[in-house]
Amino acid sequence: MKICIACSSGGHLTEILQIRDVFDRRNNFFITFKRKDSEELAGKEKVYYVSDPKRNPFSLIVNIFQSFIIFIKEKPDVVISTGAGVAVPICYISKLFGKKIIFFESFCRIHEKSLSGKLVYPIADLFFVQWPEMKKLYPKAKIGSVF
Repeated sequence: MKICIACSSGGHLTEILQIRDVFDRRNNFFITFKRKDSEELAGKEKVYYVSDPKRNPFSLIVNIFQSFIIFIKEKPDVVISTGAGVAVPICYISKLFGKKIIFFESFCRIHEKSLSGKLVYPIADLFFVQWPEMKKLYPKAKIGSVF
């Protein structure tokens, strides 16, 4: 099984690395943004850098194109994500090809949904929230913390 780990750099990358045992020593790769913490990861893992959409339509189109090329090259079976800008395009592309999506809503979301969570929730095969309060907003979610 090939696993795509898709997350923005920074806190989202920190969160996904907390569950590294799930995907470590498997056939996997990361899709993220280029920042210091993700560059450090590149020394140990296969990492692809994509454009940060920043809620900008042009940047989003670039990201979709980049994500599609990566998807075709790598052919993942499942996407695991902790969200933000990098997550949405690769999750939708993967879902269009019948792949599984596992999404963790960010630890910092206690009372309101993230934009990426709102967009990925309808297509996620498994959606986790890290706070019981979030079950009211995402009724089909499972409670599971990465920390």
